Amino acid sequence: MSPSTEAVATLGAVRRILLGILLLGMAGTSADLLLLQHLEDTTQLIPFVLLGAGFGVVGWHLFQRSRLSLTALQLLMVLFVAAGILGMVFHFQANAEFQLEVDPSLAGTSLAWRALQAKTPPALAPAVMVQLGLIGLVYSYRHPAIARRNIAIEESDL
Repeated sequence: MSPSTEAVATLGAVRRILLGILLLGMAGTSADLLLLQHLEDTTQLIPFVLLGAGFGVVGWHLFQRSRLSLTALQLLMVLFVAAGILGMVFHFQANAEFQLEVDPSLAGTSLAWRALQAKTPPALAPAVMVQLGLIGLVYSYRHPAIARRNIAIEESDL
């Protein structure tokens, strides 16, 4: 096996592993949100919608490794990152409001620190969506479905 062929095989294996990690992470996050009954208002449905779309797009991409399915995956992963950041803002705001109800004298860094340390909702929990989005983006980086310039990359590689 030539070094070029070996590198292509390794990259294909790494891509498959990343896609598996992405699917496991999406399944675990979906289960976690369901168990926590993360369904109180419309904004809490955002991760469910994105995760559902994620399963659909990954499934589409597995069956049809086209430029269009990969572009859809990339766009969705950018939305995962944005939703994770937005979720952290929402969680932080909810925690800050609660902390102000408990102690109206809090302000500045004291308030921010208390909001970040609050158990419910965990302020940084939505960062898992950022992580999933980044995994998906790394999976798609210089993917053969988009970058067909290198002939050594085979069609069957994920």
